[in-house]
Amino acid sequence: MLILVLRTLILYIMVIIAMRIMGKRQLGELQPSELVVAIMISDLASVPMQAIDIPLLSGILPVMTLLIAEVMMSYLSLKSKHMRKLLSGEASIIIYNGHIDERELKKLRFNINDLLEELRLNGCHDVSDVQVAVIETSGKLSVIPKDSARTATTEDLKLTNLRHDGLPCTIVSDGVLDKHELERSGKSLEWFEKEMTKRNIKRIKDVFIASLDAENELFIQLKERAMK
Repeated sequence: MLILVLRTLILYIMVIIAMRIMGKRQLGELQPSELVVAIMISDLASVPMQAIDIPLLSGILPVMTLLIAEVMMSYLSLKSKHMRKLLSGEASIIIYNGHIDERELKKLRFNINDLLEELRLNGCHDVSDVQVAVIETSGKLSVIPKDSARTATTEDLKLTNLRHDGLPCTIVSDGVLDKHELERSGKSLEWFEKEMTKRNIKRIKDVFIASLDAENELFIQLKERAMK
């Protein structure tokens, strides 16, 4: 009986350590690959926990193997945009300026009733009031309402010269230029290169993130090694 308790405690501590090493994000919204690893770790740990005749190492080794694989995949996804897309997918814009993208809904196998339900849960009851709605890689719906649909509208407050919200165009992510986002922003590569020159930035790969907001204000943050 004591042996069973000790085995359970050892495996319990092992799983906790594994989840901590995998990172804090696993404690919140799980990406598809992370969810698979979490389920497999719990299953692998439960087998030697229940059967004393199975060596304890038979539960520890597979958990360690999965842990190493997950850490390696996380590192690769950190360095490669293509790996991030492969493991986690990418966010999908399903509503833009009050218009539902039916093709994107079909691709995501997301029906109109599910969409309306998610909009209601986000406090939006009318599709026409939505400026942008995005299905994140975690599966959650992010909603940016139009200015006139906010709790306190600009018309009610009689304010002028306000900033207009919208989905920023992420032109550069981790040193890689996104031509699609650049095209969506309505700007050219020559314009972006001139803006880089103004900031004394010579190479795109030195840029950690560059985004253009609805007010056409460009935000650029360099990588740490490029700032030194």
